[in-house]
Amino acid sequence: MLLSAKPYLQSVTMLREKVADFNVFPFCLPIVRNLERIDFHADVTFFVGDNGSGKSTLIEALAILMGFNPEGGTKNFKFSTRASHSPLHDYLRISKSYKMPQDGFFLRAESFYNVATNIDEMDEQPSPGRPIKDSYGGKSLHKQSHGESFWALMTHRFGGKGIYILDEPEAALSPTRQLAMLSRMDELVKKESQFIVATHSPILLSYPRARIYEIREGYLCDALYEETEHYRVMRHFMSDYRKQLGILLEEQDSRMDEFKEPVA
Repeated sequence: MLLSAKPYLQSVTMLREKVADFNVFPFCLPIVRNLERIDFHADVTFFVGDNGSGKSTLIEALAILMGFNPEGGTKNFKFSTRASHSPLHDYLRISKSYKMPQDGFFLRAESFYNVATNIDEMDEQPSPGRPIKDSYGGKSLHKQSHGESFWALMTHRFGGKGIYILDEPEAALSPTRQLAMLSRMDELVKKESQFIVATHSPILLSYPRARIYEIREGYLCDALYEETEHYRVMRHFMSDYRKQLGILLEEQDSRMDEFKEPVA
């Protein structure tokens, strides 16, 4: 029987017996309080849920467990602008493949600016090797738009046979670029890559060879694409957006009327 290198990250298990108090952060988050085990798809695993549901906290812990800098970048990035990451990774037991990935990156949209700054700072130091920015298309990420720098990362830095942990990668991408990202993800999956992605994008969620975990009432639940709230809300709105706008704006006008002062 031939062993497969993927998934590089197979599963994580919550070491609940180590937690002294489930009333303190991050253990007070329902997603952490109820966490037991997560199994990962060999190709793509999505985490989807409302704002504040704990997706980023979980993604950050997974990245740290895989050896990445908490603020993002490759395993070679060691910078720190603010030590704000949670200790969740210390309470998770990881199960990995027998084979290490040859590439990898942790992208968190909120701190990608810091990654770009660190690249520029390292390139300013004398070095016998090529500038680091050459791996990102040869142009400083700061000299590109936010979306262009994200796309440069996807197209130039990600090379395959890697694990890519992405926190809301759609944040700077237009719908057209999100569609292009689907295609690029598929290219990299076919080059023995694994993606773990926290997202709000119904476009990205449509990737067919994936496992979707949706956060429902504080639990991680397996979900089909069409079952996710993100898909259903977007489909409902786009199917008759004029009607939905009418309802939403009429309700807003009604609420505003309640605060109007009566005419004397």
